Amino acid sequence: MNRFDNRRILVTGAASGIGQATALRLLEEGGTVVAADVSEDGLARTTELAEAAGTAGRLSVAAIDIGDETSVVDGVSRSVENLGGLDVLVNAAGILRASHTHETPLDLWNQVIGINLTGTFLMVRECLPALLRNERSVVVNFSSTSAAFAHPYMAAYAASKGGIQSFTHALALEYGKQGLRAVGVAPGSIKTGITDATSGYVPSDADWGLFSKLSPILPTTLESGGAAMGGPEQVAGVVAMLASDDGAFVTGTEIRIDGGTHA
Repeated sequence: MNRFDNRRILVTGAASGIGQATALRLLEEGGTVVAADVSEDGLARTTELAEAAGTAGRLSVAAIDIGDETSVVDGVSRSVENLGGLDVLVNAAGILRASHTHETPLDLWNQVIGINLTGTFLMVRECLPALLRNERSVVVNFSSTSAAFAHPYMAAYAASKGGIQSFTHALALEYGKQGLRAVGVAPGSIKTGITDATSGYVPSDADWGLFSKLSPILPTTLESGGAAMGGPEQVAGVVAMLASDDGAFVTGTEIRIDGGTHA
C-alpha cells in the first residue's frame, strides 16, 4: 500500500521509538522522508533499518535539536530544500522527566516545556510556509494520554502535552481553509526509550500504587518497568492513516492510542 507516493515528509524524534517506527512506516508506504533527531547515532540506526527494508533510497537524515531555535530554523530549511517542498510534518520528538511537583526546579520545568511544547511550535512555525504551498498538507503532533488523564509525578510533561493538544486545535482552525489538516495522537502504555527510562526519573519515595490505572486492557506481550505496553509500530500505523488521504476528513482532534488504558 503506497499511500505516500510522491509525498515529502519530515519526522522528528526519528532516531528511536515511535518517531523511528513512524519514519520507517511512511517509507514503507512510498514516502520520501527526512528523519530528524538530536541523536546522530540513533539516526544511523534508522538508516540501517531502512536499508534492511529496501527503502533507504527515499530517506535522508537531519540533525535537529528542537529545543534550539537556530537548529530548527537551519534544519528545517535544509530539509525542505532537500525534499523539494513539504507535504507532511510529524512532530514525534520529546522528553519526559518526573519529580514531585513541589520539588520540581524551574530549570527542569522549562526544559520539558521548552523541548516538548516550544519545540513543537518552532517546528510547525518553520514548516508552515512550505506546507501551505500545497492544496493538501498535514501536521501530526504528539500529545499524550497524560494531557487528559492523571499521570503522577509528571506535571511538567502533562502540561507540555496538554499545550500541544490545544496548539493543534488552534492550527486546524487557523489554516483549514488553506488546505492544512492538523491532528494529534495521544499515545499511552507504549514501550519506548522514554517509558523504559521512566523508573529512573520517578522519585525514590514514589507511591507506585498511583500507577495502577495505567495498564492497557488489550492483551500484549511487551512490557516496560514491569508494566504491560504496546509497540511503537502500533502508533506508527495510526499516524500513517491520519497523514494519508484516508484521514482526509480528520482535523482539529486527537486519537488516543493506549490499548484501552483509559477506556
